[in-house]
Amino acid sequence: MPTAADLLAIMPFPDIDPIAFAIGPLAIHWYGLAYVAGILLGWAYARRLAANESLWPGNVSPISRTQLDDFIVWAALGVVLGGRLGYIFFYDLPAVLRSPVRALQIWNGGMSFHGGLTGTTIAMILFARRNAIPIWSLFDIVAAVVPFGLFFGRIANFINGELWGRLTDVPWAVVFPTGGPFARHPSQLYEAGLEGIVLLLVLAAFVFGMRALKSPGFITGVFVCGYALSRIFVEFFREPDAQLGYLLGTNWLTMGMVLSFPMILLGLWAMLRARRQAALQL
Repeated sequence: MPTAADLLAIMPFPDIDPIAFAIGPLAIHWYGLAYVAGILLGWAYARRLAANESLWPGNVSPISRTQLDDFIVWAALGVVLGGRLGYIFFYDLPAVLRSPVRALQIWNGGMSFHGGLTGTTIAMILFARRNAIPIWSLFDIVAAVVPFGLFFGRIANFINGELWGRLTDVPWAVVFPTGGPFARHPSQLYEAGLEGIVLLLVLAAFVFGMRALKSPGFITGVFVCGYALSRIFVEFFREPDAQLGYLLGTNWLTMGMVLSFPMILLGLWAMLRARRQAALQL
């Protein structure tokens, strides 16, 4: 009699069309809808955080709902432009230099989280200065909601059958249509769970349980450090980009790891700085 592991071995890849629906010649992809869902849910959650003045220093919210409504456009531009440029510079520069039009072909590689983070950071700095908003508090409110976008983005990667994992024989392995006739880790789902659900819950525990928004910069540090640790862990199960491969040895150091290691130090620094500033104000 077959065991549960036997029945689950090599799970079939769900046959989901990457195109969610079409309106005439306009095709709406799940990847695009994932970005929209992440931004809209993050925006709604951010509005609730901003409206709860008891969470903030001095029981005064640093940003109004109107300002958040304006910022969503800045954030979207930062994510998309930074994400695409980040992928080009970190992962695909030689190919783009050979064929510059490839830079516009978002389906060739897609987006880079680290690039999107950089683009959004620049957008936050500019927006905060223009609207006289405390920069660390704006960082915090954005950091608290980013896991929404990470979750939906990784689910879209899974639907598209891209960014799949390394070869494996675990019972929940998946054979991806674009990954050859081999069973692989569904690493996109690992990332959706860690970077999305787990990180969102950890941040919410700090926000509501420890009132960490009262120490501007602390939530930012938790997010940056938490994301980096999650990404480094999943990189051990994720197949590296074909054009880069492993940067050291035969099976462990990847570009995702290299870009994430400094984030741990940056996150720890942000948390220590926030606690130090809070202690000085007592």
